[in-house]
Amino acid sequence: MADGKTGLDGVIAAVKAQAPGRGLPPVHLWNPAHCGDIDIVIRKDGLWFHEGSPIGREALVRLFSTVLRKDPDGFHLVTPVEKMRITVEDAPFIAVRVDRVGEALRFLTNVGDEVEAGPEHEIRVAQGDDGEPRPYVHVRRGLEALIARPVFYELVEMAEERQTPQGPTLGIVSNGAWFPVGPAGAHRL
Repeated sequence: MADGKTGLDGVIAAVKAQAPGRGLPPVHLWNPAHCGDIDIVIRKDGLWFHEGSPIGREALVRLFSTVLRKDPDGFHLVTPVEKMRITVEDAPFIAVRVDRVGEALRFLTNVGDEVEAGPEHEIRVAQGDDGEPRPYVHVRRGLEALIARPVFYELVEMAEERQTPQGPTLGIVSNGAWFPVGPAGAHRL
């Protein structure tokens, strides 16, 4: 980097150089050379680790989350001059809250992102290796948040049954879009 900082220090410096209040950095427009891997892991539970130790500063995790990008070859922290691959065990974020706001479901993630589910921010439910539902909401540019179990239970309570080609299905509506969450009767508490 021009200021001599590389790796983790370079990422921190580049993100801090962004003007405050301008929103997310335009990582989708940056095309730096791949600089290798950095030992950052986002675990399935949403905790971020660097070199085996948890990143305890919430502000630093939020900072890194703003320069996270998903490319065909994996997840990267991206600055205008560096691109470093990290490990993401499942989804990079966790949806920790949902609120019904008019016709929309608004999710809050563990890194402070707010997103309204709808045609551009879909909810999907995959099946985990253990057979349990793994619900996700699209946050931005291919990045998803795993919907935390208590939040998923809230969604199931809001769900309505519809007849689909797969049979009776529970689903939720947000911003005019209907999202199936599973077969009717399968998720009732």
